[in-house]
Amino acid sequence: MRDSILAFRANMSMGRATLSDMIQLLKTPVGRVRWLGALEGISFLLLLGIAVPLKYLAGQPKAVSIVGMAHGMLFIAYVLVLLLAWIGGNLSLRWTAIAFFAAFLPFGPFVIDRKLARFDPS
Repeated sequence: MRDSILAFRANMSMGRATLSDMIQLLKTPVGRVRWLGALEGISFLLLLGIAVPLKYLAGQPKAVSIVGMAHGMLFIAYVLVLLLAWIGGNLSLRWTAIAFFAAFLPFGPFVIDRKLARFDPS
């Protein structure tokens, strides 16, 4: 068991997460924060890097509508799991606030993911 946990952490820290690694993340409150943070961060980058340029450079406003709605739903889900992790005592108020404000920055959820991994018991 200990070897599988060490392998999981090594894969996650080197950016080589497998599907089973991602499923493992969903088993803990902090893991859910990290997983949704990654999805929310990707949607934010898609919104800023693809949808907004399509709207203003190619005259395609529909891209912002679609990606923007997906990003909004992911952001709300991220905030909910972040609050659940805080209420459950898995994250301190300080780290909950840091994770919340990081979601407003491009690449923010990716930067704090490694720090949040310290609070994940898996």
